[in-house]
Amino acid sequence: MRDIQNYFDRHLYIGRIGTAFIYAVMVSVALNYFWTPGHIYSSGITGLAQLFDSLSQGLFGFNIPVYIFLFVFNVPLIIAAWRSIGHRFAIFTTIAVLLASIMIRVIDKPVTLTHDPLIDAIFGGLVNGFATGLALRNGISTGGLDILGILIRKRTGMRMGIVNMTFNAFIMLAAGLVFGWQFAFYSAIGVFVNAKVIDTVYTRQQKMQIMIITDRPKTVVDSIQNHLRRGITIIHGAEGAYKHDNKDVLFTVISQYEQYEVTEALAESDVHAFMSMWRVDKIQGNFYEPKL
Repeated sequence: MRDIQNYFDRHLYIGRIGTAFIYAVMVSVALNYFWTPGHIYSSGITGLAQLFDSLSQGLFGFNIPVYIFLFVFNVPLIIAAWRSIGHRFAIFTTIAVLLASIMIRVIDKPVTLTHDPLIDAIFGGLVNGFATGLALRNGISTGGLDILGILIRKRTGMRMGIVNMTFNAFIMLAAGLVFGWQFAFYSAIGVFVNAKVIDTVYTRQQKMQIMIITDRPKTVVDSIQNHLRRGITIIHGAEGAYKHDNKDVLFTVISQYEQYEVTEALAESDVHAFMSMWRVDKIQGNFYEPKL
């Protein structure tokens, strides 16, 4: 049994490292092919690194490249992740940040695909947002605001995209004051697109309430709890208005990415059951979240 667990853990680690590499390549493309040629500032720590890269000549008398700032700024956040989120999460975050810094250096020849800063802002946000959401969905962080966002979300329930946009208001303000409001406004558009794509791809933080009407409650509950770890409330004595037969109503709350497991569990236990799902903006109480 231990050998089987080690086998799955090994493949999980390989998958996460592969995801970290994909993220690194995509963020390098976003930075070097869109943001840098368009004079667009990214979100989060990457945007902060860009800002310090632009100011480093005046501050230090010599230029310090983006990838150096990107890694240095992430070090204290990785330490916080190690202490508060999980050791494996922190290790894979370090791998993702290190690979991103390396790939930004390797792909260090900006290619001007377009001279339109609006297109650069939108497509840079799309590429980076998808990469960030993909990394988070596979249990790793890209560093920076991803770590800060997860810590805040665990305490307040606030969405990752909202945390991202709140912090980035500072980046946009600084960019506007230093380099001109035109590029700050374009950068704000890119940040908005980036945040929306993250929320679309990374669905762990999005909660859904499930209502199931069935005449086989025990079978359905057992099947759902075999697929995922969720508490379920049962309301007995419901009555169908059409045939006036006895039914039971089940309620539970899941993460959006778990809806496929619930659908599969219901198909196995009661193909005639009725199920509805709807988004939940906020929950309070004990809600289990798998350790990252």
